[in-house]
Amino acid sequence: MEEDLLLLRKDGENERLTWSRLSEEMKRIIYIAGPMVAVSASQYLLQVVSIIMVGHLNNDLYLSSAALAISLATVTGFSLLTGMASGLETICGQAYGAKQYQRVGTQTYTAIFSLILVCIPLSLIWITMESILVSIGQDPLIAHEAGKFIIWLLPALLAHAVLQPIVRYFLMQSLLLPMLMSSFATLCIHTPLCWVLVFNTRLKNIGGALSMSISIWLDVIFLVLYMRYSSACAKTRATISMELFKGIWEFFRYAIPSAVMTCLEWWSFELLILMSGLLPNPKLETSVLSVCLNTISTLFSIPFGIGAAASTRVSNELGAGNPLAARGAVLAAMSFAVMEAAIVSGTLFACRNVFGYVFSNEKGVVDYVTVMAPLVCISVILDSLQGVLAGIARGCGWQHIGVYVNLGAFYLCGVPVSASLAFLAHMRGKGLWIGVQVGAFVQCVLLSTITGCINWEQQAIKARKRLYDGQFSTDNTLE
Repeated sequence: MEEDLLLLRKDGENERLTWSRLSEEMKRIIYIAGPMVAVSASQYLLQVVSIIMVGHLNNDLYLSSAALAISLATVTGFSLLTGMASGLETICGQAYGAKQYQRVGTQTYTAIFSLILVCIPLSLIWITMESILVSIGQDPLIAHEAGKFIIWLLPALLAHAVLQPIVRYFLMQSLLLPMLMSSFATLCIHTPLCWVLVFNTRLKNIGGALSMSISIWLDVIFLVLYMRYSSACAKTRATISMELFKGIWEFFRYAIPSAVMTCLEWWSFELLILMSGLLPNPKLETSVLSVCLNTISTLFSIPFGIGAAASTRVSNELGAGNPLAARGAVLAAMSFAVMEAAIVSGTLFACRNVFGYVFSNEKGVVDYVTVMAPLVCISVILDSLQGVLAGIARGCGWQHIGVYVNLGAFYLCGVPVSASLAFLAHMRGKGLWIGVQVGAFVQCVLLSTITGCINWEQQAIKARKRLYDGQFSTDNTLE
């Protein structure tokens, strides 16, 4: 083993990254990123369709409670499970690159079992959500309807615990077509199903929650059937055994920092919305910031797809002991991130006078959105860069470093600057958004610096050593 590691280092010193190799890597990145953008957007649209359907009941109570419940479900459940499942991008990605195929399947089962356990305390929080909302001063009627809505989302929480590890299972093997077909079919079924449950039954707004739960489970069933019966999964289709329990600690060592890394950034934007309610004319401020947040959340599916591709390629090549290819994947992914940021932000800026009408017909809201548009364009650029850098971090396995980066960037820089500009400098919602973007800028600078300092030969050696020693370690220094 030691001889293999030494040979890896010597070979890496003699190799050079050529334009032809970079071009080939860019093709691999786009092959993965394209379908992942569609998959991410399709999954996100499930909740958008539900909110739209409930909104057409022409009942403000139903709409506000559904929006609140989905937001709370995302913050307290879906984002946490998604972040934890991202730990598999390190474990399974490097194992697949090292051709330890059975380990990929076993770790996926371990992740599913672990996330189901996590759902137990989360379910207790969701069941008591009505009481929690009333205790923090929410309107009792809104709290009651939101509490009912989120309880009907409990099956969706459990489905998410199964879906997210399976998505990583397919992603790390670059099996993208089944995910694309499944997510698209699920969305096509969800739209009429939601319409029927909301408008043609007595469930009304609750039909939006039930349709989400059914649709996510359908996505799970489609992917599990493909995983079970397709020959493409034959190499990684492990049997359920006691090995499942042996990998729980290993999974949590990567899952917890992955979740914290994801949630720290996610929660900072939710905090932004909460602070907007304390400003003068909170209805206008909250509406405009919600428009801006929904815009960047929708557009984030593009850098998320590129970041997922970067994570897959980096982890696979490090596990295979190919540091040069891993470095090429980083350069290719960052090139796409820059191009995507330029195109999307430029298009958004050109449409700054009209894109507010997508969300509202009120002139005050549309005019305010036009003023905020340049800042939203900057957000798109920063999100494009950090989305890919975060994917590289997951591929390398230094999510624990990402935790410190996000904690410092958003909660030591971004949030304090937001509060200062909004309340002390009286810049209102504009100040809140500028502050969070200061945090995003610091995040990008720190992640870029860390990525630029990576010794890829050393990272490949450590990845191979961890795999062949049969254990992962979070001691992933950059030297």
